[in-house]
Amino acid sequence: MIQNSRSIRRMTAYRTAARKTLLASSFPVIALLPSERSFCSAERDVGLETTAVISFPKAVDGPKGLPSRSNQVQKLSSNEVYDVLIIGGGATGAGTALDAASRGYKTALIERGDFSSETSSRSTKLIWAGIKYMATASAALLSRQLLTNPVDTINNFLGEMKMVYNCHRERRYMMEKQNHLCNWIPIAIPFDKWYVTPAPFGHPLFSFFPVLAPFVLKFYDALSSFQCPPSYILTPNKAKVVFPQLSQDNLKYCAVFYEAQHDDARTNLAIAMSAAEHGADIANYVQMVDTIKDQAGKVVAVTAKDRMTGKSFEIRAKKIVFCGGPFTDDLRKLENGSDVQPAVRGAHGTHIVLPGYFCPSDIGLLDYQTSDGRFLFFLPWQGHTLVGTTDKKGPAETLPGPPENEVDWILKECSKYLRKDIEFRRSDVLSAWRGWRPLAADPHAPPGAPVSRDHVISENPQSGIIFIAGGKWTTWREMAEEVVDRAVGNERRCRTLDITLFGGGEGSNENLAIELIQRHDLAQDIAEHLVRTYGQRSIELLSISENSERLAQGYPYIVAEVVWACHEYACTVEDILSRRTRLAFLNKEAAQNAVKRIADVMALELGWSRKVKAQQIQAALSYVASYSGTVPTEERPLLQVESKKKNRAGVALRDQEKVVVNKV
Repeated sequence: MIQNSRSIRRMTAYRTAARKTLLASSFPVIALLPSERSFCSAERDVGLETTAVISFPKAVDGPKGLPSRSNQVQKLSSNEVYDVLIIGGGATGAGTALDAASRGYKTALIERGDFSSETSSRSTKLIWAGIKYMATASAALLSRQLLTNPVDTINNFLGEMKMVYNCHRERRYMMEKQNHLCNWIPIAIPFDKWYVTPAPFGHPLFSFFPVLAPFVLKFYDALSSFQCPPSYILTPNKAKVVFPQLSQDNLKYCAVFYEAQHDDARTNLAIAMSAAEHGADIANYVQMVDTIKDQAGKVVAVTAKDRMTGKSFEIRAKKIVFCGGPFTDDLRKLENGSDVQPAVRGAHGTHIVLPGYFCPSDIGLLDYQTSDGRFLFFLPWQGHTLVGTTDKKGPAETLPGPPENEVDWILKECSKYLRKDIEFRRSDVLSAWRGWRPLAADPHAPPGAPVSRDHVISENPQSGIIFIAGGKWTTWREMAEEVVDRAVGNERRCRTLDITLFGGGEGSNENLAIELIQRHDLAQDIAEHLVRTYGQRSIELLSISENSERLAQGYPYIVAEVVWACHEYACTVEDILSRRTRLAFLNKEAAQNAVKRIADVMALELGWSRKVKAQQIQAALSYVASYSGTVPTEERPLLQVESKKKNRAGVALRDQEKVVVNKV
């Protein structure tokens, strides 16, 4: 491998740190977290508290053209008055910051965890245009309500179809303007009968969906002005070749349509970095802890806390926007006190990740009628098979651990369309997790106002604070445009349709992987992963560090990415495991084994003390333990934190950590 002197010095430093770690024994044995059922509703943010260890990170330069995180925090605490302050760094919050900053408004954004640390990183990884909404809208239009209440029925149908059309427009924007972050994925709908009962979507017409599907999907293509790859039909013989895992029993044909796919956490970070490129002052791990009101009761500032240093400061703004997703009501309680009318109901969806051999690498499957009437996607993603999702109402929680009964349900549903000789075992589940989506209503709407079927934007007339909640990944840009128009008006034109996100821009990615292989002697899978994840910024990444050692065997994630992540504001080991790479989402055990290796690299980059490094290791292992994996969560042994006592489980865990360190 060709290495410059900087890379050689880094390699030497990493190995020295590893040897020192082997001699150190002052850090406590880590405790695995108990099952998520043991946390009461008042402790729903226990996952966030676990990972946000005060670490006093040293200043690390930001990516080229961007300030460092420490510079961002310094600007946020400088007592300047912002035009817009956004609370929340998920897709909607980051998009709002990008929209406002690109219009020329002085913009700030703070996020209590990492960017996309909640809902936005736990999706089904699709930028989809809403085929389910088109079906439910049609079913409602053709119901008895059309006779009993024709005006409202038609208006609801038109509103739903407008939402679907907007989804198509936004999906096209992502695929045309952000193709360094997205790719098309064909999805097959298999049919083993011509008439379906019970009728999907509760309407008898849809019993004929196997007959109507090709025509429905062509109409779906038309909503994108046929800018997407065209839908098509797979005969049983062709399906056997393209999707060999698919059951051939009574298979009539497969209807295939296209959706866009992405790495949601990376897209979210690209949006946040793009906001910073356009002048927004943004910082992760900065939490709003209180609001400050003037004599008229208007909120004019917030008290914020940098969770990496413990420092508190005020941020003043003319307009404040809450983008808290399913945690929006928690923010509103800081604004109005605990007695607030709820605006958001949470609903969680569980996903499981299986080995890649369960699914072809270039086509997925949709079960449009599961045993309880939901959609279930079965998709190739990052060399694995992603299956989900469920839909259960309940208050949002930070920890990603899913209920075991939902994991079992998904496994049973998986076998419905696949060959009988393919067994879905519980031990095949490499990782399982859940995310929360907000179901929003406007608490400030006048009586009789129409209920939104998509996202909600609402302003508190007393405090002046605006919140936005609901929506979906596909429409992040549209929602951001609408909330900025609401906050500061539309005198300045929205520019985001013309913006290519961080990592895109000049240069082609078509042969970039070959260039990286030849210039840096990389393995092909590593080079392709870097280009797919970082686009043109992969060149800058490798100029900072050329260390191509893998973080986990069989995965393309490398040490150089950990170094780069520190420049992109990563603050914790868990940031790397869950979002800067997707290792915890793909393979829980591999993520646990990589913790020490990542901590060694970050300790050098961020200047952690031995104590902070030990705390980071403990926090990361605790958080990753809340994912489900090959062993069901309820059956996993619960270990206690002990700094001096050594039980058998503790010794075994420390031995495992030493093995990982030896590989650095």
